[in-house]
Amino acid sequence: MAMYEMKPEYYTGIDFIDEEHKKLFEIANNIYELLMNDFIPDKYDYIMEVVTELKEYTKYHFDNEEAYMSNIKYNKLLSQKVAHDDFIEKIYGYDSEIIDENQKESLLELLDFLTSWLVEHIYKQDKLIAQQIL
Repeated sequence: MAMYEMKPEYYTGIDFIDEEHKKLFEIANNIYELLMNDFIPDKYDYIMEVVTELKEYTKYHFDNEEAYMSNIKYNKLLSQKVAHDDFIEKIYGYDSEIIDENQKESLLELLDFLTSWLVEHIYKQDKLIAQQIL
């Protein structure tokens, strides 16, 4: 049973976007499992791995989403780009030394940031994309 997963209310109705969001929830779940794992005393390498995966996947997802919005001439593309850029800036702002010294806090903060952002962004912004094409 996954702690973080795509709930029915998170679906936009645009298949590729929903599939990519599912992957982001999977990453959130991996962060949660890492946080809960008491068998790994030093989680630094694992944390850096998941941060790298998040950087790469969000970049891929945002590029796809923005290309799609551009294609359908989505009227809120600019505000979406700003939100995406803010997210990427935050993820790229994670300092490896701070992560190393405060592993549990870093994981908690990352998890909180990612899940809040996902839910808020999907609800308030991504779900509107589909409304323009219906």
